[in-house]
Amino acid sequence: MRFPLNQSIKISTAALLTNKARSFLTMLGIIIGVGAVVMIMSLGAGAQSLIIGQIKGLGGNLIGVLPGKSETDGPPASVMGVAITTLVEDDLEAIRRQVPNIIGAVGYSRNLATASWGQNNYETNLNGCSVDYLKVEGGEVGVGRFFTAEEDRDMAKVAVLGATVKQELFGDSDAVGRIIKIKKQPFEVIGVMAPRGTVAFVNYDDQINIPLKTAQKVINGVNHLSFIRIKADSEKSVDEVMAETTLLLRDRHDIKNPSGQDDDFSVRSMAQALDMIITITNALKYFLIAMAAISLVVGGIGIMNIMLISVSERTKEIGLRKAIGANNRHIIWQFLIESMTLTLIGGAAGTVLGTIGSWLISLVVNDLGYDYQFIISISSVLLALSVSTLIGLIFGLYPARQASRLEPVEALSYE
Repeated sequence: MRFPLNQSIKISTAALLTNKARSFLTMLGIIIGVGAVVMIMSLGAGAQSLIIGQIKGLGGNLIGVLPGKSETDGPPASVMGVAITTLVEDDLEAIRRQVPNIIGAVGYSRNLATASWGQNNYETNLNGCSVDYLKVEGGEVGVGRFFTAEEDRDMAKVAVLGATVKQELFGDSDAVGRIIKIKKQPFEVIGVMAPRGTVAFVNYDDQINIPLKTAQKVINGVNHLSFIRIKADSEKSVDEVMAETTLLLRDRHDIKNPSGQDDDFSVRSMAQALDMIITITNALKYFLIAMAAISLVVGGIGIMNIMLISVSERTKEIGLRKAIGANNRHIIWQFLIESMTLTLIGGAAGTVLGTIGSWLISLVVNDLGYDYQFIISISSVLLALSVSTLIGLIFGLYPARQASRLEPVEALSYE
C-alpha cells in the first residue's frame, strides 16, 4: 500500500490539531528566537542607517584631527576619555596658513558647564571654538551675531546660545544683551543660533559657543585643544588635505618616522569614520544575532523532546500504519512534516512579532527626534523562515528515525 505525501500531511496536521496547547508551547521557543533575530536584524539595519545619515549630515569633506596616536582600525585614546595634550592652538594656526584646498579649520576646547540667569540654571555643553566654526560646522545665527576673531584673541566673555539653552534660560524673553554666568564668570549673550537639531549625534541646540581662548584660559584652564576639524574645499581634495596636514604636524611635533608609528595625533576623514562605524556595527549586529539564535537551538531541542513523546504516545498508530503497508520512509516523512510544520508556523509568527516590535521601536526613536528608518528586508524574512524550517528538519530527524525503526508487531502490542 502506498502512502502519498498529501496523506502524511493530513495525518500530521490532525495530530498537531489534536494537541493545540502542546503544539503552541512547542512553537514558543521558535517564535521567540525568530522574533528576536528579525528584530535585531531590523534594528541593526535601522541603527546603521541612522548613524551613517548622521555622519553624512556633516558633509563628506570634513576631516578630524584628534590628539593621540591610533591604529588604522581603531579610535585614538582621546575618544575613550583619556586627556592628551599634543594638539595646541599653534597647530591650528599652522594648518590654516599652510594647508591648501581648505575652507576653514576650527579648534575646540569642550566641557560641561552650568549656565545661569536669574533663578534659572541649565547644565549644557560648553563649546569653546575658533571663528571658522560656522564655515566648518554649518548652521546659522538666528538672532544677534557670532563672535569675532578680535573677541577670540582678547578672550572676550561673550556667548552664542543654542536654541534649547536659550529657551531653558530665557523662555520667550529676549536673550541678546543679557548677562549669564558660566562657572561663576559673567558672559554677555551676543547671539542665539537658529534651531538645527542633532547632527552626527551632536545636539547643536543644546550647547553654548564661546571663543576658544576664553574657554581655554578662563573656563578650562588648559593650553591644549580637544580636537581640530578641517573642511576641505571638495571631497576630491580630502586625501590631499589629510596628507598635507599629517606632514605639517609631523614637522611641527618633530616626528621623524614617516610610517606613522611615532605620531602623537590622528587625522581621519568622514569616509574613514563611516567605514569604521559600518565595520563595528556589522560585527555587533552579527554578534547579537548569534546570541538570539541560541533561543532557536533551545526551541529546536524542545521540539525534539516533544516529538519523542509523540512517538511514544503514538506507537500503536505507527505499528498499524506499518502493518497495512507504510514503510520507514513514510513514517520518517510523517514526523518530519509535523516538526517542520511546527517550526514554519512558529517562524512565521515570530517574523510578524519581530516586525511589529521593530516598527514600534522605530516610532519611539523617531519621536525622540532622530531620523530612524524602519527597515525589514525580504532577505531577513526569508532567512528567518528558512532557518526555522531547517531547525524543524534537523531536530525532527532523530524522533522520526526512532519512529521508523519500530517493528509492527511490537508497536501493536505496546501498552
